[in-house]
Amino acid sequence: MNRPISMARTLMVAMLIAAMPALESAAEVRPFPDGFHESQMAVSGGTQYVRVGGKGPAVVLLHGFGDTGDMWEPLAARLVKDHTVIVPDLRGMGLSSHPEDGYEKAAQARDLAGILDKLKIKKAQLVTHDIGNMVGYALATHYPERVTSWVVMDAPLPGMGTWEAQLVNPRVWHFNFRGPDVERLVAGRERILLDRFYNDLGGDPSRIDEQTRQHYAELYARPNAIHNAFSGQFEAFSRDAEENKATFARTGKITIPVLAIGGDKSYGTSMKTELEYVASNVEGGVIQNSGHWIMEEQPDQAIDLIVPFIAKH
Repeated sequence: MNRPISMARTLMVAMLIAAMPALESAAEVRPFPDGFHESQMAVSGGTQYVRVGGKGPAVVLLHGFGDTGDMWEPLAARLVKDHTVIVPDLRGMGLSSHPEDGYEKAAQARDLAGILDKLKIKKAQLVTHDIGNMVGYALATHYPERVTSWVVMDAPLPGMGTWEAQLVNPRVWHFNFRGPDVERLVAGRERILLDRFYNDLGGDPSRIDEQTRQHYAELYARPNAIHNAFSGQFEAFSRDAEENKATFARTGKITIPVLAIGGDKSYGTSMKTELEYVASNVEGGVIQNSGHWIMEEQPDQAIDLIVPFIAKH
């Protein structure tokens, strides 16, 4: 009499087990769709690794520290259906080359404008996160005719808004964590270092799975990767702050549509306030159950906010 029930339970368990790999892989770093091609594009003093795919209005996706352009795969897979999607690894990060200088965000914006020239792209929408926000702001202020809208996620801008208060936050001690001895300390322990960022700045660190952590640990263990992140990208923040202040004094607020997104366990609604210091047309969005690592923790929520905004503008 109980055999049908038993068989049904067995079938249900088997179905759940079969589904488990798909659930786990959803959080992993995945290859970009086949329509993308990659190249090393010449920039000042080196090259940048750039993925390009699709046809239509251009969208540029810029990552930050702890990630590379790989973080954008879920969003890129959606956008590539009707957009040209450009995904660089930032200077000295990921598979880009490792020049010693040129990490001021205005200099990186100049390189990015050159990349767009080579791709024959006159205008683009921006989607940025973390240090990518800083490069995005430099592009939007130094090349305003080339940026039509901007989605900015979960990090402030050097010298602007509440930046000075951010500098005394104990969670950003890494802004001044650099030098030869620091690099010796981190060498071979890149995974431990990145785990600190994922665990302390994540809303739910379990959403950043083992495969993702190991993937980025291997990239940041590449020769000069940590050096360029700390003594390049982070070290330039003070100069970026002065450049941003001078630019703002000269040009004022940017007027393009901006969507400022924060994780509810990170910057949250304050991202909109931060961007209102520098932009006059700002919408806000909050990702629920997420810390800083929005595209790893809650990619579907992020995509559901970003794609309609891009379509609207």
